[in-house]
Amino acid sequence: MKKLALIMISCLIMAGCQTGQSVESTTTVAHEDETGPVEDQADAVETVDYSNLFNGVDGCAVFYNPSQGYYIYNEEECGTRYSPNSTFKIIAVLEGLRCGVLESEETTMNYSGADYPIDAWNGNLNLQEAFQASCVWYFRQVIDGIGEENMQNALDSLGYGNCDISQWEGVEADTSPDTSGFWLGSSLKISPMEQVNILADIFEGNTDYTADEIAILKNVMTSEYKGVYGKTGTGKDNSAWYVGFYESEGERLYFAVHMQGGETQSIAGADAKGVANEIINQYFI
Repeated sequence: MKKLALIMISCLIMAGCQTGQSVESTTTVAHEDETGPVEDQADAVETVDYSNLFNGVDGCAVFYNPSQGYYIYNEEECGTRYSPNSTFKIIAVLEGLRCGVLESEETTMNYSGADYPIDAWNGNLNLQEAFQASCVWYFRQVIDGIGEENMQNALDSLGYGNCDISQWEGVEADTSPDTSGFWLGSSLKISPMEQVNILADIFEGNTDYTADEIAILKNVMTSEYKGVYGKTGTGKDNSAWYVGFYESEGERLYFAVHMQGGETQSIAGADAKGVANEIINQYFI
């Protein structure tokens, strides 16, 4: 399976999945296949300034057009790994479909009857509804159905950040086992650059996922912004993500926006989503 890898100042991501690793980029990023780097497929990297759209909040952004290259705001942070939080539901959907835990957008999980703080979580949700509501208990069941071995194999194959699912139950499993997991402020971490590269691999057909599985994922990623497909993520550490792609005239622009609020700045995935949509609107439409 073809993968994208960052080729950076000395060596970038060393073959293996190390926790908290920071990646420094240079002016080219090369695609890598099973035999090694393919230098003649290197993509250009352009440093850009989107600071006016972040409204004083610390953050970064990566936008990638396969025919043009990368546009990077705040390079160091784009190469730093963070918890994926709910953006990991993208991988959970694909693996759930591959493993037969999910069958379609209509697949439901077993609602326990618990009273969750988010009203949209309180009911028998299907995949489409659970993805849009970012329902953690639903995806906790999906991921448990996939199992540790299958999930580890999937992350290793994709090169998903540090590939660390060692805290399978999450850091708050004792108090909230159905709303905790390795992808929520726990052992798994990934950088914005890696998020973009994996999305491009998936939707450009460079993985083992089937066309039907990818089509279902795309459908549940649909947003209210025309042509934009994505997933938000909000961390309990006052961090936020929005990752996905913008599709127009047969071309895709992949993106990842990450934000980190300060002591007086409370942020959520909706804030990162707003920034991403505004960048697309101002710079790419």
